[in-house]
Amino acid sequence: MQLFYYQNTFENTFHLDQDESKHLIRVLRKSKGDKVHFTDGNGCLLTCTIIDDNPKKALLRVTERQYSPQSDYYIHLAICPTKNLERMEWMVEKATEIGVDEITFMVSEHSERPNLKMDRLEKKMIAACKQSLKTRFPKLNPIRQMSELVIDKTFDAYQRFIAYVDKENDRHLFDKAETDRAYIILIGPEGDFSQQELQLAFDHHFLPCSLGKSRLRSETAGVIAVHTLQLKNNLKII
Repeated sequence: MQLFYYQNTFENTFHLDQDESKHLIRVLRKSKGDKVHFTDGNGCLLTCTIIDDNPKKALLRVTERQYSPQSDYYIHLAICPTKNLERMEWMVEKATEIGVDEITFMVSEHSERPNLKMDRLEKKMIAACKQSLKTRFPKLNPIRQMSELVIDKTFDAYQRFIAYVDKENDRHLFDKAETDRAYIILIGPEGDFSQQELQLAFDHHFLPCSLGKSRLRSETAGVIAVHTLQLKNNLKII
């Protein structure tokens, strides 16, 4: 199945813009009568029929709507971005494919100067959802101060984690995570969190956790954290 993105899923017929029409008709060689799948990113999967294969303005009719329920768990990744935009784009892409629900970028004491282009990151995220056949797109948040995020009452019902490198912090995230929970996990910059930031997180009920024995780049740690929480919740199903 190939998946396309269209926001206004309440419409019964709709036109694609020129770029999407060209991709659908010229590149993928779809023609009148062919079935195509679309999502609005909010859990709706549309089965559509091409009724006009104009490569500049293809017209489609919705023939079926299906809705995906929310999963029993929710993964919120809060991460300090690197100066290198490509590394953050890679992280957003891979975390989306694996199954993150929300990403917040944050600034901490040891952060590098962030170089974020949210529109580019959002495009990477949408492309990753289409590639991995996801009908629910992650929420992508603008940058926040780490100290502000930690004290946010929104996360009172979440299982809260902070990952950092320390020989005494050897309990892996996989072992600490409960199943069927909403999670938020904090990933620091290349220089890691300061002692004051760690203490602030502990004071607000964030649990220390390890992501393994290796010292990881920030973007690698973000991807591993999302994968670990996904794995923990999917293993219980088997």
